[in-house]
Parts: sequence; structure tokens; C-alpha cells
Amino acid sequence: MKLWKSLLAATAIAAVSMTGPAQAEDKRIALVVKALGIGFFEAAAKGAEEAAKELGDVEIIYTGPTDTTAEGQIEVINALIAQKVDAIAISANDQDALVPALKKAMDRGITVISWDSGVAAEGRQLHLNPSSNPLIGNMIIKLAADHLPDGGDVAVLSASATATNQNTWIEEMNKVKDNYPGINVVATVYGDDLADKSYREAQGLMQTYPDLKAIIAPTSVGIVAAAQAVSDAEKAGEINVTGLGLPSEMAGHIESGASKSFAIWNPIDLGYSATMLAYNLATGKAEAAPGAEIPMGRMGSLTLDDGNEGAMADPFVYDSSNIDDFKDIF
Repeated sequence: MKLWKSLLAATAIAAVSMTGPAQAEDKRIALVVKALGIGFFEAAAKGAEEAAKELGDVEIIYTGPTDTTAEGQIEVINALIAQKVDAIAISANDQDALVPALKKAMDRGITVISWDSGVAAEGRQLHLNPSSNPLIGNMIIKLAADHLPDGGDVAVLSASATATNQNTWIEEMNKVKDNYPGINVVATVYGDDLADKSYREAQGLMQTYPDLKAIIAPTSVGIVAAAQAVSDAEKAGEINVTGLGLPSEMAGHIESGASKSFAIWNPIDLGYSATMLAYNLATGKAEAAPGAEIPMGRMGSLTLDDGNEGAMADPFVYDSSNIDDFKDIF
């Protein structure tokens, strides 16, 4: 079974080299994803290819296991070490389990970074976060305020009361809400990332707050459920549902008017940025160290914190102008 998986990984590596035969002077950068066949990561590969074309001397090796396991990624990493690639940029299935294999890669002179889903600090040179907690907190209330020039009542539909990321984003949102005059946050409720409970909580908000103008759901489950509740109540266009969601799940609600816009990361930008970072480290044009600013081409630069992590940008906004470009991707 192990040999078969190794053969699968090696086959995958050979099959998805994206820029043709490498020239002797080309840098070979492996974009390692959680699993092949996922639209989000295939979009990231498009971004990596864009970066390679812009750089001119890069071969992209797009690869990953056939399922989302750490074991599969370790086999892929070992295959890439044997190929003596110049850099590995990985979205990790397990932040700790990959560390020994990635340390082995770095010991062999291979540049290693993580992106999207991070690796523990000892297993990479830097980590690229799609965004940051303050940027997400600001974005979710900005999306509501953008469509309320005269202000109004808004409510938050979160996942669970103990969801660390949700609570952090809401806390960051509350820090900056006074920057949006007239926006009144009337309640925070919890749908526990269950579609039916989130739907009922959205109904409850509409009944309790008849002047409600927006529901902010920083959860891909909650935002869909709230948008459906607003549509079913025939309040599309009257109450705007926004927050963090997936284009594939929100396209219909953008079309109906239940949601005017929402946000999440842009995978094309992520793959592009990861490739630029890996290239600059592999060529010695930049060094990963606290406080360093490392160029990311058209995405600006990544500023590293004390843990050698940085945030790419604001969450990307999806609306009627671009939803068709992304709804079939993820």
C-alpha cells in the first residue's frame, strides 16, 4: 500500500509540472496542496503559474496527495527531496506531523514555506496567512456599512460561542465599529455552524429587530443559512447578508439580492504570493527573519512578525461583478 501511494505521488508530480521541461538555470518550485482535485487549490496553481511567467526562470511543480492526509504529504515531500527541487511551498494537512520531513528538506538546502494552512515554526522558514484577524474584523463590518450610507441596525450570526477564530474576528470588528458612523450592532447569536439552527437564529433576529438592515455571518455555514432565511422572508434587498462565505455557495444569493457582497481569500492571489515568496528566498534575494519585508510582486510585500508569519492582504470581496469568475472554482 505504501509503495502504491508513493507511485501515485510520483505520478502526480510528473503529471502536473506546469511550465514544461525545466531549463538548467530554472528554479523549480513545488506548490504542495492538501489534496489534488480541489478547485480552491487548482485556482492557487493558476496564481503560481502567473508568478512563474512573470519571473521567467521558474518551473512550477503542482502536486499533493490523493487524499487530505499528513502521510500522503510526507510521501510527496520525500519525492520532492529526491528530485532536488529548489523550494517547497506547502498548505499543510497537519502542522506538526510534516515537520521532520520538511526539516530534512531544509537540511538539503531546499527553501520551505507554508501558506494557507501553516506548518509549525521549526518546519518552515515563513508562513503566509491569507489575511489577519484585524483585517478580517474590519472587513466584515465594512461590508455591512458599505451598503448603509445612513447607518442602521446590524446583527452578527456566528458559529459557536466557543469558536476561537469567530470570537477573535468579532472582537476585532467591535474594536473598529466606531469607524463606521451610524452602524449599530444590536446582537450576536450563535448557529453552531449547523444550517438549520443558523436558519432559525436568522429568523429570530428578523423577528426581534424589525428595523434590522444587515446580518453579518463570519461563517460559511451561517452566511448561507441567513441568506436563505432572508429570501424566504421575502426581505432580499431589505436586509443584506454578508460576512465570510464561498462563491460556489453564495452565487445564488448574490443573484437574488439577499447578499450584496461577501468576502474570503482569493486562492489565485495566494498561489501567486506563495510562489513569489519562495522564489525570493530560494534565490537569496530575501531572508526570512522577524521584521523582514519580502516582495510578493503585484501583491506588495509580506511583513514578518516574531514568528516569521505574515498576512497577505484584506479578504477578497465577491459581488455581482465577479461572482461568475469564481463560483465554479470553490
